[in-house]
Amino acid sequence: MISLTNPLADPYLVLEKVYSDGKYLKQAINETQIEFANRARTVKICYGVVENDIFLSRIIAANTQKQPKAAVKLILKIALYMLEFMDKHGYMVVDRAVELCKKLGKDGASGFVNALLRSYKIPPLPESTDERISQITSSPLWLVKRLRRSYKSEAEAILSAPSQGVCVYFKRGAEKYMSLPHTDTPFENTYIFKNFVRDGGYDVGDYTFRSVGSAAICAAVPPCGKLLDACAAPGGKSVLLAEKCASVTSCDIHAHRVALINSYKQRMGAENVTAVLADSSVFNAEYENAFDTVLCDVPCSGTGVINENPDIKLFRKEEDIASLNKLQLAILENCSRYVKSGGRLFYSTCSVLPEENDSTVCNFLQKHNNFTLEIPESPLAHRRTKFGLQYLPNISLGAGFFITTFIKE
Repeated sequence: MISLTNPLADPYLVLEKVYSDGKYLKQAINETQIEFANRARTVKICYGVVENDIFLSRIIAANTQKQPKAAVKLILKIALYMLEFMDKHGYMVVDRAVELCKKLGKDGASGFVNALLRSYKIPPLPESTDERISQITSSPLWLVKRLRRSYKSEAEAILSAPSQGVCVYFKRGAEKYMSLPHTDTPFENTYIFKNFVRDGGYDVGDYTFRSVGSAAICAAVPPCGKLLDACAAPGGKSVLLAEKCASVTSCDIHAHRVALINSYKQRMGAENVTAVLADSSVFNAEYENAFDTVLCDVPCSGTGVINENPDIKLFRKEEDIASLNKLQLAILENCSRYVKSGGRLFYSTCSVLPEENDSTVCNFLQKHNNFTLEIPESPLAHRRTKFGLQYLPNISLGAGFFITTFIKE
């Protein structure tokens, strides 16, 4: 049994699920029994290790002749993060790392861990610009190259833009929380807090958490009669759009995520939302020409929200982009059949890659001349591209995403 007094113990239990089992970080945190008194510290360490994985791995590689085994390498990453990014006494971190090694049955590696943590050197940065940015931002090299190709010198700022905090939408009672340090957003009743502790108001639907990207997408959609949210889980946009649309049909391909939509709508009192188990890339004759507005917030690389979900840097591969492109276009083309004459079709992603945004829109328009592009307006800082609005983490309150609109003739 690992001692709970060891500050490396809980981070290890969480991160072992990420690195060994391939679980998303938020999921691993939720599934792990973490010591409550030190939960904030544990979460900080877990996010910090994943955010800085390439940097930490580079230190280990430069100070060893061969790669240590997975468990030992993870202990080293946690300890190095605490030494480099947290105000912790070095001797305490080293001693606890060695203790954890022994508790995990890695006695043979304890001397190696002790020696490396007491004497490691940080290697110099590579001369190559791409590799340097990859190391500085702990971002995969393939992503750096793509962003440098699209955004030139701005790539580093995009990849290093920090999270702005916790974005909260208030249905009622916002005044109770306005004494907390916060940043206004250009969206109604939506604020970003540096620190926000969930209380009973969440459970009764006084407020909910949302991203700035979600707020901008919902703001771009005008009031309508029937709306289809084609890729809706966990249901945040559906619930918010239900405030200005007569009815919302919310689809997801996974049953457990449909359950999330139902839970969300019940908590927020959105009775005009109907959650449906459906694959939005497969035609449903009942939906043909049935909706005034269709929103396709499609599955994507997530490269615009890395600062909130650093495990994207671990799990997303360059070869994923082509298959995502195919799925995005399939969903958009299929759902275009559900739009009434004169209705609106929205396309959005949380990606900063033009391949998933402008390119997909261009491909769609080439095949569907019965749709006209209508780029929406937005009060949130953005870049206007040929086919839509591109929001970037370094200029858009930490959020990177894309949105555009089509009108069906």
